[in-house]
Amino acid sequence: MSTQQLPVVVIGAGPVGLAAATHLVERGIEPLVLEAGSRAGAAVREWSHVRLFSTWGEVVDPAAEKLLAPAGWSRPDPATYPSGGDWAEQYLRPLADALGDRVRTGATVTGVSRAGRDRIVDADRERQPFVVHVEYGGGREERVLARAVIDASGTWATPSPAGGSGLPALGEKAAADRITYRVPDLKDPAVRARYAGRRTAVIGSGASAFTALAYLAELAQSEDGAGTHAVWILRRGISGSTFGGGTADQLPARGALGLAAKAAVDQGYADAVTGFRTEAFERDADDRLVLVGEDGRRLDPVDEVIVLTGFRPDLSFLDELRLGLDERLQAPVQLAPLIDPNQHSCGTVYPHGRRELSHPEQGIFLVGMKSYGRAPTFLAMTGYEQVRSVAAAIAGDTESADRVELTLPETGVCGGAGLFDTPDTQQADGGGCCAAPEPQLVKLVTRTAAGTAAEEAPAGGCCGS
Repeated sequence: MSTQQLPVVVIGAGPVGLAAATHLVERGIEPLVLEAGSRAGAAVREWSHVRLFSTWGEVVDPAAEKLLAPAGWSRPDPATYPSGGDWAEQYLRPLADALGDRVRTGATVTGVSRAGRDRIVDADRERQPFVVHVEYGGGREERVLARAVIDASGTWATPSPAGGSGLPALGEKAAADRITYRVPDLKDPAVRARYAGRRTAVIGSGASAFTALAYLAELAQSEDGAGTHAVWILRRGISGSTFGGGTADQLPARGALGLAAKAAVDQGYADAVTGFRTEAFERDADDRLVLVGEDGRRLDPVDEVIVLTGFRPDLSFLDELRLGLDERLQAPVQLAPLIDPNQHSCGTVYPHGRRELSHPEQGIFLVGMKSYGRAPTFLAMTGYEQVRSVAAAIAGDTESADRVELTLPETGVCGGAGLFDTPDTQQADGGGCCAAPEPQLVKLVTRTAAGTAAEEAPAGGCCGS
């Protein structure tokens, strides 16, 4: 069998991985999708209780919609916002079903290399097929040969730790029973009981942290949540971009979410601690957690900790390949300058394709969230354009691969958590890409490192986090 007759292995059956498989099928190339979870969209299902900032019109791949049409599938109202659960059940599940046996679940990729060549060997390297090692339940292993590999495994499985240095804080692993790295689903009775009436530290400054603070504030105001209190821990001070743009935010849902975090503090449901980089977790005499900062500060004890400091790519199973990655973001070298969060928000990342995603090792592509490394500015629409271009390149259609076929809304589209729990927040006048009710400005009084009160002005910016 020649290399060209082999399938293209796609790692991950999430939104971008399934879109990649769809584009390959459209071009007559056989994909094999390997998903570690028990079903397609396994990672998305883990945040099924949270709604996206993006509408249905922005999270369905055009080629996938075309593949699903013969089965009678039609996209939900494009102006409404799906939850993670909606996205998985109403779109990803039917798409995986349409792809059929091309999608294997319970298949964990443990390594990728060139057949008979580790990363050192040059001889005939590019003429060898890729070899993908897969592990199934019960320890059964398989070796799959591939003409190319598209890694769409995302970053969900590798959240960043609480430690301010990028490493786990001392005692963080030992405190695992009190720490979660996800926005908790407080509608789940068991999860709700874990936080009700407790003091919880929330570490992070992005949309997920805003969401957690708003959820905890809502719990504190409920009949079964009396005594619930949050301590919001920020590694830096609060600046003009901390909360998005408030009423001036081009993404109203983002602005409303940031203002909800402000309100949680201003109304007394949370305290904000700024300039605190966590060095260690300790336990007091009552078995509560005490967070210790790099500067020696010790916070009052808490019962639970929610760490929302971002995600990072798992590159361990790609170690035998020759990847060209940016030293800071761990994203492809040519892509990194386009997505640097110090320079770009989600609305200013230029659409890109196979050239920006290329590596010294020809035939391997990191796509979707995985391609963004540690940058938080990823858009579902951008991921769909990535795989359209990559599929065209694998098919030898360089003209199509190099042609940008995506037009983003002027304001951009932020993926991620949003506060859309009530029906009346699903729609709004004004035509914004992520419409939500007009938020009300509130004052935020927080405590600086010196312990003095400081009042912040309304924030600016679009998608900064």
